[in-house]
Amino acid sequence: MAVKKADSSVLVTSKELIAVAIEQCPIRGVLDRIGDKWSFLLILKLAQQPHRFGELRREVDDISQRMLTQTLRNLQRDGLISRTVFPTTPPSVEYRLTDIGQSLLEPMRSLVTWAEFHQSVIEAARIQFARQEP
Repeated sequence: MAVKKADSSVLVTSKELIAVAIEQCPIRGVLDRIGDKWSFLLILKLAQQPHRFGELRREVDDISQRMLTQTLRNLQRDGLISRTVFPTTPPSVEYRLTDIGQSLLEPMRSLVTWAEFHQSVIEAARIQFARQEP
């Protein structure tokens, strides 16, 4: 099925229209942020208590210092966490969830619960799919 753009004579497929709609989705940036691997883990970690940078680095397996810094900066920019610098030598920095970050915890817990409940079914589906591939 082809759809004609109103302002040009170029034909656009339904698949292309869906791709454009997804690209222009106003919440996509928010979902991309909270849905990425490191942000999700850091938010869950900060839900327990405020943490210093070094604590987060030790507690979140496999995250590089650069990725931790970048992810914390992005979460701070989006207003999900706050960063407090204490005047010590060397300076000590603490990260904590903001109110809006706290408001994410309930839906995140629901998603984790769903994943735990369905993990075995999903794993079985993956095995079945792998058997069917040529």
